[in-house]
Amino acid sequence: MDILLVASAFNSLTQRVFAELGDRGHTVRVELALGDEALREAVRRTAPDLVVAPMLKTAIPADIWSRHVCLIVHPGPLGDRGPSSLDWAVHTGATDWGVTVLQAAREMDGGDVWATVPCPVPAVAKSDLYRNEIADAALEAVLLAVERFASGTYVPQPQDTPGQEAVACVRPYFDQSLRRVDWESDPTETVVRKLRGADSQPGVLDELLEEEWYLHGGHAEDSLRGRPGELIATRYGAVCRATVDGAVWIPELRPRRKEGGPATFKLPAVLALGDRLPALPEIAAPWELPDGRRTWSDIRYREAGAVGFLSFAFAGGAMSTEQCGRLLTAYRSACSRPTSVLVLGGSRDFFSNGIHLNVIEAADDPARESWENINAMDDLVEALLTTTDRLLVSALAGNAAAGGAMLALAADEVWCRSGAVLNPHYRLMGLYGSEYWTYTLPRRVGDEEAQRLTRRALPVTAARAHEIGLVDVVVDSTPQDFGAVVADRAARLASAPATRRRIGEKKAARERDEAVAPLSTYRERELAEMHSTFFDPGAPYHALRAAFVRKTKPTSTPRHLKEGTSRVRTSGGA
Repeated sequence: MDILLVASAFNSLTQRVFAELGDRGHTVRVELALGDEALREAVRRTAPDLVVAPMLKTAIPADIWSRHVCLIVHPGPLGDRGPSSLDWAVHTGATDWGVTVLQAAREMDGGDVWATVPCPVPAVAKSDLYRNEIADAALEAVLLAVERFASGTYVPQPQDTPGQEAVACVRPYFDQSLRRVDWESDPTETVVRKLRGADSQPGVLDELLEEEWYLHGGHAEDSLRGRPGELIATRYGAVCRATVDGAVWIPELRPRRKEGGPATFKLPAVLALGDRLPALPEIAAPWELPDGRRTWSDIRYREAGAVGFLSFAFAGGAMSTEQCGRLLTAYRSACSRPTSVLVLGGSRDFFSNGIHLNVIEAADDPARESWENINAMDDLVEALLTTTDRLLVSALAGNAAAGGAMLALAADEVWCRSGAVLNPHYRLMGLYGSEYWTYTLPRRVGDEEAQRLTRRALPVTAARAHEIGLVDVVVDSTPQDFGAVVADRAARLASAPATRRRIGEKKAARERDEAVAPLSTYRERELAEMHSTFFDPGAPYHALRAAFVRKTKPTSTPRHLKEGTSRVRTSGGA
């Protein structure tokens, strides 16, 4: 079928629906919801068989939904209505939720039901929940709804159909009055839940050091204490703030936008506060976290027999110069351990999205910071590529993009959760790219496919990535089970008879490749392109970066999204 996706942004869920429907042979195009007339023109131009809205903050005009079947993805169970569904799920401590695909109608979220799929709600941040459990359920519901529509025989059910038990629950917009933290009375668990419910957007508005800030993200701390509301420590760019019965770590802050001022953006909390921050102790995190300990660190390590697990979880998947340096130090330490397999990556959510554009944008000299950041990424990737005394596994629990995707390719094996989406390209940020991609990407997928991936700049499903050789293993698991499945598989890899032989062959293979073309050749060529872009004030990268970090609304749908996918059916996953 010809399917038009209508979305307020080409976000993670829209990307996943786009790529999964394309894998199944549909022609899929995207139109961003930038105004009713632009949407009407897109419908006239594409004449779709079906319109699907994976993430939409505005209503589809009646003259469109009255002529075309328009399916709306609502991130709530049957009967749930309102614009803040997930906020209420986290706020109320729900353990079970769901996603419902509704037909657009006059009453918001009140249309006939095409599909509804339940999902669990683990104690994670709202954005993590959205990209994982909610995205899994949404994808299942969309595929079922599309299949039912394509059959031509399915009749969607009104929400008041007897026996469906769809009791309408209209929830209001979840505003800042509901998010407010009372530092004098809210216990740690309540504070964490409030922070978790607004970790990405919109943040929790609060007063800190006599200024207004949005707090982004929150993690419980079980040993530090202080006067409720006061800042008591720092760690790796985050600040620790005391509660009535403990403390919480807050990784990122965003200043409230001043009237008439420019849009603001998130930064590591210590960097955002700058000179305002009083002198506080910098408390390092334990290298290995004991059982039962509750604290925060963005890098952790543990061992299980012959397998080491170096996990990292950076906010938004972005990796600053400082974070890359710390991860490289941790990697070298992990490589000093007597393990035969080293697994890289967190147990949930993002693997990596490459350089930290927000930190770069905030720098006094963004060009210089861009240069230092990309070199720090390259140093990390080079360390992986030159490790010959153990097998390296990149474990992608969630999405990876740009340099983060290329970081994953530096390992010997790439294991990817079935729900992850990869964006192995740099073009949309006006960059040539580095992280040794001109070496690692073609050796996995071939020159032609490498050019296609980087030129088209479209998302790739885990199944498609496996088909073309971008990843080695697709792990079909829930988000919560991914870590355990990877640990079991890594243990079996470490004990496999062929593993010692593979490790023994790595040094000779590295020497053969080095004789053909030294790694330094790839790095120098890539960095020459990046340097010319970074230090050219007129390069599109600078405007694209500024628009990205400030979430500037585009004026039109990008051409590559309008063109979308072609009717090329793939064979599916692994």
